[in-house]
Amino acid sequence: MAGRGVLDSDEAARRLGVKLPTLYAYVSRGLLTSHPAPEGRRSLFLAEEVEALARRSRGGRRTETRLATVTTGTTQLRDDGPVYRGTAATELAVSVPYEEAAELLWQGDGPAPRPWAAVPLDPPDDLGTSDRFRWAVIMAGAGDDLRSDLRPEAVRAAARRITATLVRTVPGTAAPSPALDLGAGPVEGTVAEALTARLAPDPDGALVRAVNAALVLLADHELAASTLAVRVAASARADLYDAVLAGLAVMGGTLHGGASQLAYGLLREAGAAGPAQALNDTLRWGRVLPGFGHTVYRRADPRFTVLRSMVHDIATPAFARTLGAVVDLAGERGLPPPNVDLGLGALAVAAGMPADAGRTLFTVARVAGWTAHYLEELEEQPLRYRARAVYARR
Repeated sequence: MAGRGVLDSDEAARRLGVKLPTLYAYVSRGLLTSHPAPEGRRSLFLAEEVEALARRSRGGRRTETRLATVTTGTTQLRDDGPVYRGTAATELAVSVPYEEAAELLWQGDGPAPRPWAAVPLDPPDDLGTSDRFRWAVIMAGAGDDLRSDLRPEAVRAAARRITATLVRTVPGTAAPSPALDLGAGPVEGTVAEALTARLAPDPDGALVRAVNAALVLLADHELAASTLAVRVAASARADLYDAVLAGLAVMGGTLHGGASQLAYGLLREAGAAGPAQALNDTLRWGRVLPGFGHTVYRRADPRFTVLRSMVHDIATPAFARTLGAVVDLAGERGLPPPNVDLGLGALAVAAGMPADAGRTLFTVARVAGWTAHYLEELEEQPLRYRARAVYARR
């Protein structure tokens, strides 16, 4: 099976829209062939064979509303969180810098150049962080004479440049640390160190570790809305700068990337008025709790669990109690479990960061995943995302 796309049993069942017992019934009836994994503890299925069975299950009909089958080797979503090319993100978050996780996603050859170099830019003072990011990507792309070079090594170099430039663009809330050069040129130290110095008034080692963990945990999450936008741009063979702009456009909405700012407000109110009043007021006006519930994870978001432990290392005892009381009260009332947005909001509150710091971390982190999916999409036939509408007079 070397060199051929394979799916594990969970992915094969999900693609076919059946449960695991039905999947193995297909195997027993000879409709599918299972192959032992190298370690011998699970079954694998050829992606092309699963796709053929999926087509037969529709009677060989093409489904007009189905854009494309996106087979990816970048990230798998499991109950224990995202897995980047076979390694759990929750493990990487506490063991490697963000740059190493990004290079793993990008499948780079050999060690990446360090530090990552930024484009020297002077963003307008009156722009917020999200607008600065879009401005920075446009300007960085305009200054890249070979931005249309889509060789993998050129794309990876552009991704490093974009990431470092975004970090430089974040408005500083404190005097830069003497150890971190926050002017033009290379990011001294790690991305997490430079970004922490931009966001926090009093950064220390524990906070840098927490920021790095957040960046790694948020680097990719399979086909999230912004990632799909990037893949569509890649399918049309847009360069990476324009593809990242597509991702940033989706991130500009309140439903993807911005929920951590609402969670930040919830936690601040819980500290001032008490958890019960904060949750009640939020439910009264918003009907849902920001930072709780996820469409993928049936149980608690594993990324929140990692971030919560990091927050406890930097939070005051009072805030740690507030965070625990909010989570406990939501659980007692049968509300959905917390997700990574609550972790980002808690990190921002505990560190004294701005209210939009969670969105900033999310956006910088996701450049790694966007680039990985961009590179993957370049290997597919172009313009494959062509939907057909069902016309109805209104």
